[in-house]
Amino acid sequence: MHNDPYIFEQIHIEVARNASDDFNLFHDKHKWLQITHNPFKGPIVLGYQLNTLIEYQMRLYRTAHHEDKVIAENKLRFSNYQITFVNAVRPRVPVYLEIKKTLINTIPTLTLANRIAMKSDGKTVLLGFKKETSVPLFLADTALDNLPDLNAIADRTQVPNTEYFLKRKYLNDGSVKNFLSGSFAEQSDYFDEVIQLANYPEIFPCSLTSGALLEKAQLENHDFKRNPMVYTSHEISVDRYYVSQLKNNDTLHILVKQLPESSENTLNHTNIRLRSYHCYGLLTDNKVLFRLTMNLVPLEEILKNLRQK
Repeated sequence: MHNDPYIFEQIHIEVARNASDDFNLFHDKHKWLQITHNPFKGPIVLGYQLNTLIEYQMRLYRTAHHEDKVIAENKLRFSNYQITFVNAVRPRVPVYLEIKKTLINTIPTLTLANRIAMKSDGKTVLLGFKKETSVPLFLADTALDNLPDLNAIADRTQVPNTEYFLKRKYLNDGSVKNFLSGSFAEQSDYFDEVIQLANYPEIFPCSLTSGALLEKAQLENHDFKRNPMVYTSHEISVDRYYVSQLKNNDTLHILVKQLPESSENTLNHTNIRLRSYHCYGLLTDNKVLFRLTMNLVPLEEILKNLRQK
């Protein structure tokens, strides 16, 4: 448990959003004012910034408790994050992260699991789990081996004969270092040019899906000012082995599939329908780096629900 608070400044937000090409108005120090009925009264920290803070503190926790050895010996190749966003984090408001003691389950297979909570301004802002497993916990059944050569498909277009929108990104060491620094993760634990250390973190490639969703929405003429969307949860499975092979200038193909909205898929027993996206990060030869689900809802629906209470 890290007892000292983290205090995000606006510069942390600027650095993280620039590093991940996230142009969501909620994080912009000027444009947050243009969002209709924005309740946050200022810019807010990125969800993937908070995820990266969790990733780094979990890394330190695993090392301190010698659990990284357990992970290696048992080939727990997948790192899984299940995150629910309860409130927003504002600049200059202290944030406290709590990591609960590791639970080790052996049925059906070995799993290391920790509950996570984040509090700010006396309120819970985030709840979730971090789990280490031998198979991905999320979207494991999606077969992606029949895809065409993604390099031959134009960026920001639909992959022919599939439900996937394609966003192509190129990994960049400088952007990764900035994102780590903007998320209170020590970049020198990952990168040291003098000894030629260059290890990518797990969450950064996943963070690029936010920009992919924004670009998809932009192409669909979504009005970000009148109809802002907010994240309610992330479910992420990252392949540690493929993360260890990442390097500067690698191509990352992000596939986005938007699910039809339904009354079966709603926010916390309300009648607010979630807008769910299944996203995959593919490397060369269509190797799957990450699988994740992002759930969003219109801000207007949340505010309406709060007013009814």
